[in-house]
Amino acid sequence: MTELQTQWVKVANGELQIDAYLATPSGAGVFPAVIVIQEIFGVNSHIRDVTERLAQEGYVAIAPAIFQRTAPGFEVGYSEAETAEGRKHKDLTTADELLGDLRATIAYLRGLPHVKGDQFGAIGFCFGGHVVYLAATLPEIKATASFYGGGIATMTPGGGPPTITRTSEIQGSLYAFFGTSDPLIPNQDADQIETALQTHQIKHRVFRYPAGHGFFCDQRADYQPQFAAVAWDHVKQLFRQEL
Repeated sequence: MTELQTQWVKVANGELQIDAYLATPSGAGVFPAVIVIQEIFGVNSHIRDVTERLAQEGYVAIAPAIFQRTAPGFEVGYSEAETAEGRKHKDLTTADELLGDLRATIAYLRGLPHVKGDQFGAIGFCFGGHVVYLAATLPEIKATASFYGGGIATMTPGGGPPTITRTSEIQGSLYAFFGTSDPLIPNQDADQIETALQTHQIKHRVFRYPAGHGFFCDQRADYQPQFAAVAWDHVKQLFRQEL
């Protein structure tokens, strides 16, 4: 197993100091980098684990706290009350602020001596799956893995045309992962996303599993280990090909 270095760091976006969890392969060399975007539950143990798993695969991985403005240090579990709290902070985000935080995270990665190149990956889950669809519109994002990103076809953070209307701005490759029994994302939404990616000739793959929401997270009731393992193999393939 690869030895890792993990630490909390600060990412500067103007006067805002964003907490971020950074995992780096130990040893000499330079590595491609991936940005990890949380669910509504904060940069919790699941998101930190994903960040460390990516570092095990040879990437510098960083998970910025996207609720920094309204809830510094936010980290909750998966109860009904905690889910409601997470949704409250999700509803206070805006696409422009999220994209600004992503640009700041990219700038931070560029400043690290052990980060290779100028093109990056992004992976996100739940609300983070929506946020990385936005991230994919940034020219520096070469490969995106969007897991059960809710609302892509119907809204954008802070209001305005749905995020799906920005599909033509995606410049890299995008893999999207959905559960066909997800009560939060109708199958027709996944169909619309796939159609938009095809229409705008975005390099993409859409994966669907007979699973509910959150099937990748081993801390959630919907966890499906067999589908999580297959999806992770696809993620590794995507980043290996593109970064």
